[in-house]
Amino acid sequence: MASEAPLLTPLAEDIWIVDGPTIDFYRIPFPTRMTVIRLANGDLFLHSPINWTPELAAALEELGPIRHLVSPNWIHYAYIGDWAARYPEATSWASPGVRARAESRNVKITFDRDLAEAPAPEWAEDLDQLIVEGSKVHTEVVFFHKKSRTLVLTDLIENMHAKDLPLWVRPFAWVAGILAPHGKMPLDIWMSFTGGRDKLRNALTRMLDWHPKIVVLAHGDILRENAPQRLREGFRRLKPCAHSH
Repeated sequence: MASEAPLLTPLAEDIWIVDGPTIDFYRIPFPTRMTVIRLANGDLFLHSPINWTPELAAALEELGPIRHLVSPNWIHYAYIGDWAARYPEATSWASPGVRARAESRNVKITFDRDLAEAPAPEWAEDLDQLIVEGSKVHTEVVFFHKKSRTLVLTDLIENMHAKDLPLWVRPFAWVAGILAPHGKMPLDIWMSFTGGRDKLRNALTRMLDWHPKIVVLAHGDILRENAPQRLREGFRRLKPCAHSH
């Protein structure tokens, strides 16, 4: 029996999300989500690719050629190798730390290029980006789709429903601050910035200066209402730099 393809959900013109299966991460069930952006030249940019299925691949091919397979942080990379094997013409992009992570877990994956602070020429017309650099706990590349004013985060904010978590996990999720509708930056990531809040403040300021209308998260409900204020709350009410508005 063929597997049911994840549903491509449009967010705005030329940007979609695809919700994939729940995965077991350190015995905690995490929902998975891929963001798909069609660039001005028609190429597809797959942010945090979920598991490959023929049905999903066919749906994407109707949108355009798959050209960019993007790992936004060190733990979102597991399925890139499967997509790369089927689309050898696509470029696999490595986030800071992901090569070492994959090697430490004996995951055979070849990354072609590395993400940098500045957008790659291939998508500079469509996307802005920055690297939010924490301690060894977490570093993440965030993207901003200019046309739709959509900010694409991965794990910097999580906003999951308690009902979707095992009973034993819910108290820990509450302490971590990641429960919807008021999900925030997970406590461990927040603590990793204890000695570097200025860097985090600068990153938040940059994101607010993009004036996002939608904030996509990899885990949990997307932030759609009053996105700038919700972004501030998600960063645990960290005050942005004075020039931000």
